[in-house]
Order: sequence, then structure tokens, then C-alpha cells
Amino acid sequence: MDADFDGLIELQELDVEIRKVLSLLDKIPAQVETINRKIEAAVQTLALAREKLSQNQKKRRDLEGEVKDIKTQITKYKLQLNQVKTNREYQSLLKEIEENQKKIDLLEEEIIGELLNADQIEADIRAAVERDRDERAGFEEEKKTLAGEKEYWEGQVRELEARRRALLPRIPADQAGLYERISLRMGGQALSPVTDDFCTLCHMRIRPQMLSELVEKHEILLCENCGRILYCIKEKDGQEKDASGRL
Repeated sequence: MDADFDGLIELQELDVEIRKVLSLLDKIPAQVETINRKIEAAVQTLALAREKLSQNQKKRRDLEGEVKDIKTQITKYKLQLNQVKTNREYQSLLKEIEENQKKIDLLEEEIIGELLNADQIEADIRAAVERDRDERAGFEEEKKTLAGEKEYWEGQVRELEARRRALLPRIPADQAGLYERISLRMGGQALSPVTDDFCTLCHMRIRPQMLSELVEKHEILLCENCGRILYCIKEKDGQEKDASGRL
């Protein structure tokens, strides 16, 4: 039985195209995951800014609490001023009041500093919120595009596989089986065209007798080096040419 080179070549072309499409599909989950990580990073940035503001507010409350406690203590000292009996006690209380007032001054300066920090943090949060909104819209659009691409390429795979299933019964079973075995062994490339008397894929020279049999008898011949199925490229008029371009 003559080799069905046309069918085998078409089968390989379909397989090559299917692998290309599957390769594109395989990349999409990683692309989606990259986008999700970007979204998560934006969420984390915003969360950290809000946590920073929360810590700032807590520190201000703590400082304000200290000021309140010290002011309460100063009030007590001032009441005691009217009750002391000696000048020494009086001066000691005045010194305590003065020292505590200094503490208040320092704490209030720190509170002002924290208020200024809070203003900057709140500005950072507003910027982060705006940036998150804009970026999230862009990220969601990217994911939508990828989902569309995924759907399109999955449709292409279904179509190509349907064509492959329809083609297989038209190829002699033994030739199709040989193709499948070689394809599995050679990474999906079971056929190799003869170009200038050489196997195109492994660059091994084809013996003249073998080349003649390939052209004249249309037999299935395997490259003696790589083991792929050899075939000659057809001219537009349907004639086959050998490596030298001879018809």
C-alpha cells in the first residue's frame, strides 16, 4: 500500500497547531495568577497604610491619656499648695508642678508630631484607595481579556481535535499507528521533509537508493539517523521533487 503522505502531513500539521494552542492555554493560568498577586499587593499596601493610621491614632490616645493623668496630678499639687505649712513643702510642690508641666509640653509636642504624621498617612491612604480603584479596574479588564482568550483558544483546540478525529480514519491504520509511535518518541515531530538530499530535521544525508524509493514507490521510509518518516515536498503541479530539485 502506498504511503498516504498527504494525510500524514496534514495530521502532523494539525498536531503542531494543537500543541501551539495548548501551549498558549497553559500560559494563561500563570498570567491570571500574576494579576491576582498584583491585586493582593495593592490590597496589602492599603491595609498596611490603614494599620499605620490605626497605630498612630492609638499612640495619640495614649499620649493624650498621659497628658490627662499628669494634669490631674498637677491639679492635686495645686490644691495641696493651700494646705502645706512650710516653705520647703511649698517649694517642693511648685517644683513638682513645674516638672510635670514640662512633661506635658513634651507630650503635646509629640502629639502634634503624630497629628502631622496622621495627615500624611491619611493622604497616603487616599492615594492608595484611588490607585487601587484605577489599578483594580485595569487588572479586572486584563483578566476579562485573558478569559476571552482562553475561551477562544479552547474553541480552537476543539475544532482542531475534531478535524484530527475526522482525518485519522482516512489514513491506513498501520501508517497512523507508526506515526503515533514516532511522534511520541520524537516530541511530536514524526515527519521530516527531504531537502537537498538531507533529512531536514536531523541533517542526515539520504542515500540515493533510499531517495529513489521514496520518490518512485511512495513507500514509508524512515530516516536512518533520527527515525522519522521521510517525505518529499510536492510542487504545485502535484509532482514530487528530490533533494536536488529534480522532478
